[in-house]
Amino acid sequence: MRRKDSFVLFALSAFAICAPAETISGTILIKKRLTRRSVTPAVSVYQRGTEVKLGADTPEDPLVYERSRVVVYLEGPLAAPTAAIPDSPPAQMAQLDRRFSPDLIVIPAGSSVLFPNKDPIFHNVFSLSKAKSFDLGSYDKGDSRTVVFPKPGIVEIFCHLHPNMSGTILVTPNRFYAHPDATGQYHIQNVPPGQYTVVAWHKTAGFFKKQITIEAGHDASADFFIPLEESAN
Repeated sequence: MRRKDSFVLFALSAFAICAPAETISGTILIKKRLTRRSVTPAVSVYQRGTEVKLGADTPEDPLVYERSRVVVYLEGPLAAPTAAIPDSPPAQMAQLDRRFSPDLIVIPAGSSVLFPNKDPIFHNVFSLSKAKSFDLGSYDKGDSRTVVFPKPGIVEIFCHLHPNMSGTILVTPNRFYAHPDATGQYHIQNVPPGQYTVVAWHKTAGFFKKQITIEAGHDASADFFIPLEESAN
């Protein structure tokens, strides 16, 4: 029995190493500003007690910023050995300068996220999202909380103590996802042959999908134009 189990484990490992896997590449084309940028408001309650500096948006090309708000990932059946989540440290969404930093992170389902408080004031972290609902209570600088996200979906994060604070966690169905670079190019590597839905999600514009078939020995491409009327100034 033990010999049989060992053979099965060896076979699965060999499959994960030797199975053909290809790359999906593409371009995210955005021609207009989609997101209304903001700074943390100077509310009087913040001036009581310990002073905490205000977070502000970093000046950059607006279209580069918009592309940074895009995640491309796959939906569809994936072989278990290739879809397994590799061991890695948890992602972090810190509370810093009265903001969630970063305010957008992407994790595969089953992963955990740390929420450290790096401000010298109390913060709270909660979500009422369908994919994951929780409330971590209020905690001070140096403390941290951890949340596991078992299901795919969008999780919106807020702070009860500071209503201006918000963040987003995109939980993907598997580890096959990518961020486009500053020019809009993305690459999802080591994809086994099969039929998939390529999903491009923009934090403001929403979801855009394309069907794709991956054949052994052939890479594939999927480009996305994300159309949304320009936000008002």
